Amino acid sequence: MSFDVRESEPAGSPDETRQQLIEAAAEVFARVGFRAATVREICQRAGANIAAINYHFGDKETLYAEALKHALQRARKKYPPDLGLGPKATPEERLHAFVHSILLRIFDDSPHAWHGKLMAREMVEPTAALNRLVKEEIGPLSRTLLELIRALLGRGADEEELRRCGMSVVSQVLFYQHCRPVISRMFPDLKFGPKEIQSLARHITRFSLAALKQMRDKDKQ
Repeated sequence: MSFDVRESEPAGSPDETRQQLIEAAAEVFARVGFRAATVREICQRAGANIAAINYHFGDKETLYAEALKHALQRARKKYPPDLGLGPKATPEERLHAFVHSILLRIFDDSPHAWHGKLMAREMVEPTAALNRLVKEEIGPLSRTLLELIRALLGRGADEEELRRCGMSVVSQVLFYQHCRPVISRMFPDLKFGPKEIQSLARHITRFSLAALKQMRDKDKQ
């Protein structure tokens, strides 16, 4: 969907305007979703005129894709998959860091932390932007996880087994995000602050490592 407008490019640095639009769009899309978001509200929040989206992105869909990518990159920079581990870290330590980093990203409720909400909406109502996101951002993260699992299972593990184990690890993490409305009603005292997230990361890692060890030992029999 493009916008046939004839207004001039807004005043100020084009790069600054573009970035302001991405920031404003990420906030609006995270709050109301892609379909309910309006370019008018995004432009108002960015302090830009309605022509700015057409000028910088061409349409709302492209702006959304850029906002989604920006939110993930910002979250990954703040909480990298290895959480700063050194080169001598063990596969077990790296798996824990990987799990912990995902939890930190999806439950981050600080200002400008839109990744968790955007991804939750994208999983329920996927858009065309998801194809690019998987290829450029999620795909490389998945390959990192599968290499970790290969190191834990042994080099003899086949690709199907690796994929299933990888999805099993990630599904434990995402359960707490997607089922949060139910969890909060069943266990009102359960919080998702830094200490709770740290404890949850240890549990998911320990649970996953136990399963992987059992699979590895069984394969050796």
